[in-house]
Amino acid sequence: MTGRRRLGLIAAAATLLAAAPLSSIFDSWTWLFQSILTVVLIAGAAVAARTLRFPTWAQTVAMIFALALALTWIFPSGKELLIPQPATLTHFADLIRQAGEDTRSYGVPVPDRDGLLFVAVLGIGAVAIVVDLLTAVFRRPALAGLPMLAIYSIPVAVYLDSVPVFPFIIGATGYMWLLVADNVDRVRRFGRRFTGDGRDVDVWEPSPLASAGRRLGMVGVLVAVLLPLAVPTVSGGLLTRLTQSGSGIGLGPGGTGNGQINLFAALSGQLTQNATINIIKVRTNEREPFYLRFGVADVLNADGVGNTAPRGNPMSEGLPDPSTQASSDRANYTEYQAVIEVADGLRQKMLPVYSYPTGVEGLKGNWSYDGGQQVLYSGRATTGDQKYTVTYLRPRYTAAQLRTAEPLDESDALYRQYTAAPADEAVQTKVDELIEDQDTDYDKVRAIYDSFSSENGFKYNLSTQNTGTASDIAAFLENKSGFCQQYAAAMTWMVRAAGIPARVAFGFTRGTALDDNTYQITNRNAHAWTEVYLDGFGWVPFDATPAGNVQGSTRSAWAPDVESPAPEVSSSAGTTAPGAESSAAPGGVERPEQANDGGGTALDEGVVPDDGSWTPLLVVAGIALFLAILLIPAFRRALLRRRRHAVTTGGPAPAVSSTSGVAGDITVTTESVRAREDAHAAWDELIDTMVDFRVPVDPTETPRVTTQRLIRDNLLTDNPAEAAALLGRAEERARYARQPMQGAELTAALRQVRTGLAGTATFRTKARAMLIPPSVLLSWRLTIADQSGRAAEAMSRLRESASRFSPRRLLSRAR
Repeated sequence: MTGRRRLGLIAAAATLLAAAPLSSIFDSWTWLFQSILTVVLIAGAAVAARTLRFPTWAQTVAMIFALALALTWIFPSGKELLIPQPATLTHFADLIRQAGEDTRSYGVPVPDRDGLLFVAVLGIGAVAIVVDLLTAVFRRPALAGLPMLAIYSIPVAVYLDSVPVFPFIIGATGYMWLLVADNVDRVRRFGRRFTGDGRDVDVWEPSPLASAGRRLGMVGVLVAVLLPLAVPTVSGGLLTRLTQSGSGIGLGPGGTGNGQINLFAALSGQLTQNATINIIKVRTNEREPFYLRFGVADVLNADGVGNTAPRGNPMSEGLPDPSTQASSDRANYTEYQAVIEVADGLRQKMLPVYSYPTGVEGLKGNWSYDGGQQVLYSGRATTGDQKYTVTYLRPRYTAAQLRTAEPLDESDALYRQYTAAPADEAVQTKVDELIEDQDTDYDKVRAIYDSFSSENGFKYNLSTQNTGTASDIAAFLENKSGFCQQYAAAMTWMVRAAGIPARVAFGFTRGTALDDNTYQITNRNAHAWTEVYLDGFGWVPFDATPAGNVQGSTRSAWAPDVESPAPEVSSSAGTTAPGAESSAAPGGVERPEQANDGGGTALDEGVVPDDGSWTPLLVVAGIALFLAILLIPAFRRALLRRRRHAVTTGGPAPAVSSTSGVAGDITVTTESVRAREDAHAAWDELIDTMVDFRVPVDPTETPRVTTQRLIRDNLLTDNPAEAAALLGRAEERARYARQPMQGAELTAALRQVRTGLAGTATFRTKARAMLIPPSVLLSWRLTIADQSGRAAEAMSRLRESASRFSPRRLLSRAR
């Protein structure tokens, strides 16, 4: 393989290595498999174009066409057959538009959205083309680092925490590999190096200058990796301030989090969508279920509440008994069971379950349980297209029972973690005013909870505003306008300011009742609420968002609807008496209102079915087509060999006749003509076999000298040596003798020679002779050169003919 083709393959591999930082952006490896297929097609097109000695512009066109073909196969519109169509370009524009919307709705790591995958594969493919041209065509591999660096800039710009170091090291390794390969290729082109000390050195022996360059390169990479780790304020730089509203999850829709899922950003994106999308169907034997829950935010800072990454034990070790968190004389637990079916469109790494799960069955993938956050999570599996059964416990307690909870000691680790809050004079003043006359923790929480009422001026609104000088929490308490994000975060902050542990929970309201025990949950049921820790009872939910504006909301006996307070009863939501313990919405007592999602008949159809995708099939077909294209030379060689073997099969020597009956005359029978043709075909096959096994061919040699050199240089012995000599004699007789050799087993001789050459060749030579026969490539190259020469001659004759009718010549003649 020549230097440019080798550099092209190394450039493709270096591009894939440079794309390693994207692993921190996506939550699966789909993007990598699609990128590998795309880059392989581009590299294959480049190698083929250079093998056929195409000009630079043709090589570029071939790689661009390969990129378009790969994108069409991986992201089809359904209206094309392998080749891109006008509808394909429209589909690509829609994918780019979808990617723009997804970047505003999802936090890293993002799920496998077609728009985001398309943009990633398109970008990596474009970088692969540019790197290939800079490296193999223009021989400027150092400049190839710029497009490779563009890939790394993506996670730097959007990642919520510090960018992982290991992917950067992988990308830097690919870039250094590219530089070293180019250096070695340049040395090989000019032969052995001379150091100036009176001696030449081997290609791989380092010179002082080359060693210094490699040391500088290594030092540069190490500095780039270690310097960000040594600077503690790197996360607070200009880029962070431009791309994030803070280190936590802000009270506004633009906030971001630093955990595995951007909870608030995803929530606000779901709430502001125009379409209603069915995402979860739940069938439970609990008459009045509470909210499905999948995550919490527990780190409070000046910008809001952020979530930490969950840590726990694999589900194979079992789930803890939630009832041990509360005293037996304070709360009772009732066991229920629910079958949860998640649509493929909801792909996140935190599992929607009811509070206090004791068992989960039917999950696909590896999942773990964080007992502190009470969440089920996975490192790679997602909730998409999951159907599982959850066994859970529902606590039962009354407001009177909650008043018996004693305050936690300030030295308690849970107290220190969940009461930490920034100092804010406006918030503290408001909290002190609300809890002034309250004695128990529960009454303090209720005073804060009851303050979020329309009587106090609070209202539900998807748009929020800041005063410009106050903090986000103070601005919300002053403007009194927001949605569940603001209500949940504000109550959490205020409860912590009162010295009581609190956090924000995320999940879905119970949705629309389809029948007696089935609920349909849509994207409009995405919700956030507050959980307060009361000693002896565990984490108790309080939903401060106005119930009338939240689809599928419910209230409990200890946290009733502040707009229409319900009388206290002795049990919690979802237990004995419906209507006495909880309500579906203001005024609701028995069941949630039918069609309270505003979805109409669309919701009655259940979970949106997955229509399936042709993408996997097209990817397999694309790979098969690519492999078939690669095997075309081998197929062509096999057909040619089969045809030659068919005409060289030996038989009995026919009787010889002459034209005059005089001995010594040249025969003119058809048998002798056929014998000469067979010998020539066998010799042509022998020459192609030598080319395939990289045996030098000298056209000036006689057949006898060629076969003797073949036997001597390639160590052919026994039958292969005799077969080679036979083929040489047959060709020599066919060329020079009056009577050609007839009846010889030339086909068997060819097989023996091929077997002998294969036995002495290296594995690489044998593989190339089988898969990409050099004789076929040489034949194609000579054919193209011949056709190009003929075309050039034809164009020359055409220009000469056209010049005869040149107006200038005709005018000169007329003069």
